[in-house]
Amino acid sequence: MEKTDIGLIGLAVMGENLVLNIESKGYKVSVYNRTEEVTKRFASGKAKGKNIIPFYNLEDFVESLESPRRVMLMVKAGEAVDMIIDQLLPSLSPGDIIIDGGNSFYKDTDRRVKYVESKGLYYIGTGISGGEEGALKGPSIMPGGSVDAWPYVKPIFMDIAAKAEDGSACCEWTGPGGAGHFVKMVHNGIEYADMQLISEIYFLLKRLYKKSNDEIGNYFGLYNEGKLKSYLMEITADILKHKDKHGDYVLDNILDAAGQKGTGRWTVSSAMELGVPLNIIATAVFERALSSLTELRDNGEYIYQRKLHAGYLEEPDEVFNAMYCSKVASYSQGFDLMEKASEEYGWELDLAAIARIWRNGCIIRSVFLDDIAKTFEEKKSDNTLLLSPLFVEEIDKHIDIWKEVVSDALSAGLSLPVMSASLNYFFSLTTKRSPANLLQAQRDYFGAHTFEKVDKPRGEFYHENWIREE
Repeated sequence: MEKTDIGLIGLAVMGENLVLNIESKGYKVSVYNRTEEVTKRFASGKAKGKNIIPFYNLEDFVESLESPRRVMLMVKAGEAVDMIIDQLLPSLSPGDIIIDGGNSFYKDTDRRVKYVESKGLYYIGTGISGGEEGALKGPSIMPGGSVDAWPYVKPIFMDIAAKAEDGSACCEWTGPGGAGHFVKMVHNGIEYADMQLISEIYFLLKRLYKKSNDEIGNYFGLYNEGKLKSYLMEITADILKHKDKHGDYVLDNILDAAGQKGTGRWTVSSAMELGVPLNIIATAVFERALSSLTELRDNGEYIYQRKLHAGYLEEPDEVFNAMYCSKVASYSQGFDLMEKASEEYGWELDLAAIARIWRNGCIIRSVFLDDIAKTFEEKKSDNTLLLSPLFVEEIDKHIDIWKEVVSDALSAGLSLPVMSASLNYFFSLTTKRSPANLLQAQRDYFGAHTFEKVDKPRGEFYHENWIREE
């Protein structure tokens, strides 16, 4: 039997569509799923008549692969990945490659790279973004791990990846260890903030300015043609106008309780470990948790009997300029986190390349990322996008409306958590003297934690005897 080019384990929606994508680019693919019925259904359905060979035994599946064997896992993150690795190792040979395409935690990937390499094999942990459609038509791919394995998987990854407008593949090697999954994790954290921010704009226009779903959809469609053009803006315009068979807006009948799978929490936790400000993304994560408390929120509104006041903006669509400023702040924090992790773990992440591979295929794809890539390429960011010349110019133009939108909403009694967090971060970042001197004095008072002085070199610490005897 002729050997296949690559094998894939895990035939859920993402796995199925990735297989179809790979096969459509001229590759022969072996597939295996722990549940035999799933494999049979795929083989007799979407895979029928294609260069996709189903297997119902793991040893036969491995034996079918061309050497060095490339085995891609598309299974649920966590113990399942470790279990399959241990099942595969006895059948694999030195130089073979295991690829984890799921949403694994980057520290798990780092551990697995070392473990698999100790057995004489290679391990790649790759972030894949784009959802069901991206997997089928071309996702954004963020591989990292065993760098010596990259030449063996690069042709396939470059072929199946989404293509940017300039024709380049939205795929680049990120770095060693868990770098690929870290980059994907930060992508998802930024995605949380993007989605929450868009939802706040929708809510502001609907609740404060009494705009209809169609009117708000038109706003999103209009601003999707400019500097805010993105996949999330595009689908939001579609969602707002979508009606069911009875002529009712589907959006209006969806319960306001948002789910999450953990990557947002991982991003916030990682930022805390690395000491990087990430209040914008953290706020988005906590708002999802708050959204699930539907009964509590309902009771809170009943107890306080709050009523919204009218909005004051003469041009409500100005909120989109405020959205742009908040978006810059959010992405700035995300890229700062990646820069810090790169330094901490020795990954040497190319931030410009990461911005480029996010330009298409992934959920946060947008024209905005071209500006980010350009900023890092020209090394004008000083690792903080908010302070780079291009974005300084834009924010200077819109700072007043940014403040006005947040003030208007809060005065009226409407919460804009992510936009408020973004504006607060901007103010904190651009304030030379913060109130942290009092924090340090308090810490020294009750715990003798010491403090530095404004007129002394950094790194010199002092303690004050705060309680003087009479």
